[in-house]
Amino acid sequence: MATLCRPAIAVPEHVITLDETLDLARSLHAGHPQLGLALRLIENTGVRTRHLVQPLEQTLTHPGFTVRNQVYEREAKLRVPEVVERALDHAELGAPDIDLIIYVSCTGFMMPSMTAWLINTMGFRSDTRQVPIAQLGCAAGGAAVSRAHDFCRAYPGANVLIVACEFCSLCYQPTDLEVGSLLSNGLFGDAVAAVVMRGHGGCGVQIERNGSHLVPDTEGWISYGVKDTGFHFQLDKRVPGTMEMLAPALRTLAGKHGWDVSGLGFYIVHAGGPRILDDLCHFLNLEPERFRYSRATLTERGNIASAVVFDALARLFADGGVPEGTPGLLAGFGPGITAEIALGSWVGATAEAVHRRPRAIATSDIALVHQGVPRRFPAGTTITE
Repeated sequence: MATLCRPAIAVPEHVITLDETLDLARSLHAGHPQLGLALRLIENTGVRTRHLVQPLEQTLTHPGFTVRNQVYEREAKLRVPEVVERALDHAELGAPDIDLIIYVSCTGFMMPSMTAWLINTMGFRSDTRQVPIAQLGCAAGGAAVSRAHDFCRAYPGANVLIVACEFCSLCYQPTDLEVGSLLSNGLFGDAVAAVVMRGHGGCGVQIERNGSHLVPDTEGWISYGVKDTGFHFQLDKRVPGTMEMLAPALRTLAGKHGWDVSGLGFYIVHAGGPRILDDLCHFLNLEPERFRYSRATLTERGNIASAVVFDALARLFADGGVPEGTPGLLAGFGPGITAEIALGSWVGATAEAVHRRPRAIATSDIALVHQGVPRRFPAGTTITE
């Protein structure tokens, strides 16, 4: 079975606190008729700090969609490689070992995808497959795990790199004054995450099953208005109550696997807001402590879209993991309304060196090394001419 290894996470250096967010809302929207409501909603998010890819004064300006997308591409190329390198290190693999790259983002646009740039600049093989995911929003982190699992089942022994790059602050629209927009201005943050799913070996979550669920007739509840000024985030007031509709899907998938969703050992879920987590506790009959990693991500980094599940999973690793064989769940929620769910069991360090697949390195790769192009080959690699 394929194993989701330890994620690598990075957040930008510019920080905005809750107090600064509230003060900013008061000064920018002093005459707004629903300012009091917006301030209460922002306070109730539980978000205390967020990270921004640009300084605050630049974040608040809107130079146009062209410039913003240029910022997205520049910052992605600047920040993604280091996170990818750490994720590969965590998985004890090198770039030539990766068979598929899944790149997830809903906050900027590139074509060719960032996957092509990574292959060309970081030593991945030219036959590495590419799957960009751009329109699943916050659910895309869970979807990427599921698609990586599907690929590893179709190609036993294959390895998949997942990259999530979300610069939500580049979607700030100063002319959007609905309460939902004001709330989003105090909720979303920026982050980059990467994680490897190993086809054999590895320490982490051994994925056993995945599934999706779409709530009918909720397409307009979370959406983008795509305009001359870029992406305008649109949030329906009914979204916080969606767990009543999605929790049964989690229970059903676990039941098909012979598991009780209320009796698992760990839960890694997308923290869109505190109401999501509170409702999951209620509908799944769980104690709030069960979602402590997701709550910590929300508190310290805000809603970082598709990267939330990887940040929360990284916190589980940092906490020492769980006992061998412990069952758990990973889920992302987003536009659709969609849930992307994966079930798996924890495998510890004892499995790290088991079934490591040797990779024969071609002459073309050796030539790149001679040209000064960084290539990293794992232990046990054989050289072929």
